[in-house]
Order: sequence, then C-alpha cells, then structure tokens
Amino acid sequence: MTVIDELDRGIVHALHIDGRAPFSRIGTVLGVSTQTVARRYRRLRAEAGLRVVGLSRLDRDDHTRWLVRLGATTTAARTLAHSLARRPDTSWIKLLSGGTEILLILRMSHQADAAHPLLLQEIPRTAGITTVSAHYVLHTYLGGPTPWHGQVATLTEHQQRQLTPPHHDALSARGLSSADDALLSALQADGRAGLAELAAATGWSPATVARRLADLRAQGEIFFDVQSDDTLFGAATQALLWMSVAPARLDQVGLELARHPELAFVLATTGPSNLVAQAMCPNPSALHHYLTRRLGSDDAIRTLEVTPVLATVKAAGHVTAERTRHGTASRRSKSAANSK
Repeated sequence: MTVIDELDRGIVHALHIDGRAPFSRIGTVLGVSTQTVARRYRRLRAEAGLRVVGLSRLDRDDHTRWLVRLGATTTAARTLAHSLARRPDTSWIKLLSGGTEILLILRMSHQADAAHPLLLQEIPRTAGITTVSAHYVLHTYLGGPTPWHGQVATLTEHQQRQLTPPHHDALSARGLSSADDALLSALQADGRAGLAELAAATGWSPATVARRLADLRAQGEIFFDVQSDDTLFGAATQALLWMSVAPARLDQVGLELARHPELAFVLATTGPSNLVAQAMCPNPSALHHYLTRRLGSDDAIRTLEVTPVLATVKAAGHVTAERTRHGTASRRSKSAANSK
C-alpha cells in the first residue's frame, strides 16, 4: 500500500501553488535537495497518479461546459465510461451509485451547443443507456484554479509566499484562442513539459512558447491543476451532492459552501438540482456528520440527493488508472521510506 508523508504532501501543495516550479526551488523551500524532490515526484507519479495539467479557465475561453448525468445498466456503464474517456471534449468522468450512473463534464464550443452529436445522437442511441440529463454549468464557486483543501494544508504561509510566482505584466493582450489549441493540448498531457517538448507540439520556437506561456499565465487565461489519488489525502469516501436551492439565495449558499473544507467543487447549473458539489470525507461517518450538521442546518437547501463516487475514470487532462474509494488499482506496494 502506498504511504505518503509530510514531504510528499509538501511537494503536492507546492505544485498547486506553481505547477511548473523548478524542483530546485521546491527543494529550497522544503529544506531538501533537488534530487530528493525529483525522486519523490517520480514516485508520486508512478504510485499515486500525480499529474500536473495545464487547463483553460472555465470563464475565459469560448466554450461552454455541460454537466452530463447518465443512467446505464451495470454491464454497459463501465465500458461506456471508458469509451467517453477517450474523447478530447470530456473530463471528470466518474462512476456513481453502484456502477449504474456516469457523471462527466462535456466541453463544447458555443457554435456546437445547438447540435452537438454526442448529446443528440450518439448517447441516445447507445445500448444500455437508461436515462440522460444534461445541464449547463453556469458558475463555478469552487474548483478550477481553487484546489480541494485536503491537498493544500501542509505549507506555512511563508513557504507559500516563497513559491508563489512573481507577477509579470503580459506582453500581449491577445487572449486564449484556437491558435493556442496545440499548446493547451500539450499542457493538458503534461503541465510540466519542457519548452523543447512544447515547441515540438506547437511548431513554435522555444522562445515563442516561453513568451506565449508567460502571457497566458499573466492574463489568468490558464492555470495548472494537480491531480492525484485523493484517498491518500484522506478522502476515502466521496459523494456527489445534488441540491435544489432557492434562486434568491443561490449565491449566498454557493459562496458559503465554497468555504467548506469537505468540498472539492461547487457548481451552479441549470436543472432541478441547481447546485452540485463533491464531498471528500475520510469515511461514511464523517460524510453523515457533514450532511446532517453542516448542510442540514441550511434551510435554503430545499432538497438534497447524495450519490457515492465509486471510481474516477478520467480527470481533467487524461485517462486515469481507475480509482475507487479503496485506493488505486495499480498501486505498488512500496513504502515512503524506500524513496528517502
């Protein structure tokens, strides 16, 4: 069973602050050598599914996001989830509710919204699908550039300031466009890819890549997310929360929930459940405590449906080794002490 220690947690926290921070700078802040950081990073990639991915801001590009919830037979759900994971326009694909539901985020351009073939043709014709619901993601209260609290609770404020990239004014006012698609695709595959790799992927020179990357970061057009096996950070019990909130109080509740350390994301959507969140708890008892003591006291939440997350098939930028609440299926049996 993989075990992570305080140094591993510090490295993950550091990468959340700056996904492209050099190992030498992370080592200096954490008080270890560059080689130790590199060795721990490689181990976390191999055993804990650690990935740094570059993503566009949900409110900055010319695409919309749909939250799609599919009901399926038990024999079809897993196969369908993996099939959907191979598409470049899907992310955060999860198996829910005993393996009979699939949740995914579908990203599409504004021009394709009215006639997207996946929603209107492919999914309805797929054998084994029993229900389909799709809703616009209207607003993100928590998620995207703001990580789950469980992965960013290690470094001191001083260490965080040392790792925060200095602010630079953008040299160009040009925002994210289709011309940046190749760069964004390469960063989604590996947010720490070197300039030479990014140059090969885009056809630009390394100097051009460096300037464009600096501009997009300075403008807040892209950010770097860090993904790993959340069970190693104490989230062995995960659940989707589908809430119906009085519209007049939606902002109030959404902003309040965004401050809850138990939640990884909070989204406002269309549909009868107009606020959707993901809870990350150490065990079912802790989830019950959160639902009854925290959410249960808010009278603006008129209805609440809870669906357990059984596995994550795909995260934001790649297909994952399927993870369940019992851990990573492909996890190696090596202790953290062996990597010191």
